[in-house]
Amino acid sequence: MEQKEFIQAHVGILTISDTRNLETDKSGQLLVAALEAAGHVVTERLVVKDDDFLINTGIAKLKSQSDCVISNGGTGIAVRDVTFEALWDQVEQEIPGFGELFRMLSYEEIGTRAMLSRAFAGFTHDNVLLFVVPGSTNACNLAINKLIIPELPHFLAERRK
Repeated sequence: MEQKEFIQAHVGILTISDTRNLETDKSGQLLVAALEAAGHVVTERLVVKDDDFLINTGIAKLKSQSDCVISNGGTGIAVRDVTFEALWDQVEQEIPGFGELFRMLSYEEIGTRAMLSRAFAGFTHDNVLLFVVPGSTNACNLAINKLIIPELPHFLAERRK
């Protein structure tokens, strides 16, 4: 098997929550620790409330300094969950397999409740890789360790061809 060159990603973390802050955001902390352990650089971590304007302001700030942004939180179907609607318009090219695999692996852990997740990934209009995942630590752990970190350098290499 051909050895691939490691590409270090510069990643912004956006936590979307009405109840957490930087100190209490365990999911954001987990994402940072996993990315740094894998050799990537976390450019900044923000926590914003579940509000269209605040989400878009946060994502714009992170995209300006990152080649990848991971948002966590607000991907469910509650009335306050507007993350999908706020971020979907950012996507120019969807990576449908990410959401499909995320829900499949989640199903193995939590059963049919996995269908409530609106996790997705894609490249934005300005060529930033965007992952949108639920805010629970279990969901973030699954996404970062089973899906994102194993393929992150490959995603970036493919886009740079």
